[in-house]
Amino acid sequence: MHRIITRFVLAAAFVAASAALASTPAAAAGAATYSIDPTHSEVSFVVRHFVSNVRGHFKDFAATIVRNDQDLAQASVEFTVQVASIDTGVEKRDNHLRSADFFDAATYPTLTFKSRKVEKASESQYRVTGDLTMRGVTKVVTLDVDYAGEMPDGFGGVRAGFSTSTKLNRKDFNISWNRALDGGGFMLSDDVKVEINLEAIRQQ
Repeated sequence: MHRIITRFVLAAAFVAASAALASTPAAAAGAATYSIDPTHSEVSFVVRHFVSNVRGHFKDFAATIVRNDQDLAQASVEFTVQVASIDTGVEKRDNHLRSADFFDAATYPTLTFKSRKVEKASESQYRVTGDLTMRGVTKVVTLDVDYAGEMPDGFGGVRAGFSTSTKLNRKDFNISWNRALDGGGFMLSDDVKVEINLEAIRQQ
């Protein structure tokens, strides 16, 4: 389940950033570049284990967001998550998730998302489509991103908020380890719920 969460998180984070490019009404005309404040952002996931849910997050991630209010075709988002930073609160479980059974962090140390297209769905919502790469497999995903607005931070900077949630199938990324149960079914779900909340700082 840990592996599932990871990819979701990546996808979600990337999408949020892409939406930001297209949606900040207070930004000056032309392109604007943003970076994420990791201390006020989160990439988390939930996966079913037997009949309950296990939650986790990634502690090390970064993104570059380029917004262009005049031309959404020029908006872009690149997001990277360090797989080894996965944290579910249990060291033994986290080490298993980093192993070849799941993410294989030694061979595939990062999860990445690179946007292809940013579309505006409403005044506060965007659809971001891009390439999500995990464990050496790349899939095209589309994320619905909510834009919370932009405001000065009191320290001379301007910050914007973005959030997204999605569901990914870990088997699509060759993360298929599981254990069959004597009574039928499996220990882990294939689907992983991912939530991404980003606070982005405008660089220009």
